[in-house]
Amino acid sequence: QVPLVESGGGLVQAGDSLRLSCAASGRTFSTYAMGWFRQAPGKEREFVAAITWSAGSTYYADSVKGRFTISRDNAKNTVYLQMNSLKPDDAAVYYCAAEDHYTGGYSYTTARRYRYWGQGTQVTVSS
Repeated sequence: QVPLVESGGGLVQAGDSLRLSCAASGRTFSTYAMGWFRQAPGKEREFVAAITWSAGSTYYADSVKGRFTISRDNAKNTVYLQMNSLKPDDAAVYYCAAEDHYTGGYSYTTARRYRYWGQGTQVTVSS
């Protein structure tokens, strides 16, 4: 059973905004950091943003700083990614991820830190 479900993707024009949501089910992730990654066709999965369990710290890829905002609502077991000023280069499948007790010492920006992954939601940006 996949405990993370992303939604909110779609087709937009360059400059538009989208808000992705990631709802956790089956267990609570309120005490764990969560992140967003993306993968474009022919490219490797890359880090986008991460947020600690208390939302006290957030991390962003340089390519999205100032345009994307990650947030979470622990009462709803949901994490969000607000994406503004979208560019064609932002087009990808966006994945939500959640860590577990064991993080392997990896940084918040590393995919290996996260144990649970959603199925992804497609974001397409037309120029």
